[in-house]
Amino acid sequence: MADEGDSEGGVTDSPKKGPTLSTSTSSFEALDPHDPNLSRLATTMFQKTADYLFGELTATQEDYRLLESMNRVTITKYSDMKQIAGNVARTMIDLNEKYKSLQPYLEQIDQIEDSVTKLEQAAYKLDAYSKRLEARLKSLEKR
Repeated sequence: MADEGDSEGGVTDSPKKGPTLSTSTSSFEALDPHDPNLSRLATTMFQKTADYLFGELTATQEDYRLLESMNRVTITKYSDMKQIAGNVARTMIDLNEKYKSLQPYLEQIDQIEDSVTKLEQAAYKLDAYSKRLEARLKSLEKR
């Protein structure tokens, strides 16, 4: 009965190892001759698998090289930006110092502007007053 189940499932007895699935695919005992076509296909499969794995590893290696290159460029960019920011900060400090040194002069200019505005208003009042006086003088002369 065991032989009936074995023949239906494709299981055969190997003379050295006992039951196997197929003598053409699993009888690779060291001393048994094997199918050269099967050996060629296995070699091709292993070579293609090796090529695939080599490609995967090469692609990963190239990704890391790209990341490394991008990191170098980013470091350079940030270094340039740091230098520019430092220059801007120094320039701002210089401008603030110049503004502080000019502050008294700016206050004087503001005071002069206020004085000029007041003087202008006084001049307008004086002009209006002189026009009224002139009109009064002309009215007195006509009498």
